[in-house]
Amino acid sequence: MLQRIQTIYLLCAAGVSAGLIFVFNLWVTNNEDVVYATDNLLFLGLFLGSALLSVISIIMFKNRKSQFMLGRLNIILNFILLGFFVYQSLTVSGETAVSEKGIGMLLPIVSIVFVALANKAIKKDEDLVKSVDRLR
Repeated sequence: MLQRIQTIYLLCAAGVSAGLIFVFNLWVTNNEDVVYATDNLLFLGLFLGSALLSVISIIMFKNRKSQFMLGRLNIILNFILLGFFVYQSLTVSGETAVSEKGIGMLLPIVSIVFVALANKAIKKDEDLVKSVDRLR
């Protein structure tokens, strides 16, 4: 069933990971160069991988256990992406390379929240199905 609430959450997570990376910048250098996720192949790949995992999870709506597992994998991928951002911002000594951090560095957190909400709804559906199976 595609009309479940976790589908909405996963679509929002895919939209954040695939759509908003083109809108919000990651940081601005001292030379006033605006850096987006599309400028770095690693960041672009991780964002698009997260969006792809969300879409695959939506498609696998009949198998809730694998949908839940893909959600966990998506959360781990977003934590890795967030770790790269933290590493990037902390390894720069002072204000030598990164002048201003953008809101794009917070996009993995938003995606993690949406995927966690989707996993909570998937778990709730799985518990409901198990309780109905016990009554048979």
